[in-house]
Amino acid sequence: MAYEEKRPIPAAKPHAVTLTERSRLTVTGVEEVLRFDETEVELRTAKGTLLVRGEGLHVGKLAIESGELGVDGAVTELIYPDEPERTSFWGRLFG
Repeated sequence: MAYEEKRPIPAAKPHAVTLTERSRLTVTGVEEVLRFDETEVELRTAKGTLLVRGEGLHVGKLAIESGELGVDGAVTELIYPDEPERTSFWGRLFG
């Protein structure tokens, strides 16, 4: 009989986005930072991909172990691009 190591399934990290004065962003539930520059930060969170757009963006705090990310700069957009579009019943029926 083969030995199987049973590891507990990690619980999903809670996801929250807090924007203060449009210049300080804190995101929890971050799983991975996909890319970043001064105008855009793309991350994968427990609730999907999140795009942060703005000017002069700087990643100030990054703690992947705890799932926290801090971004400073002028934030202009927060986008979840992978959210499915919701269509009406009639749109699904005739679309």
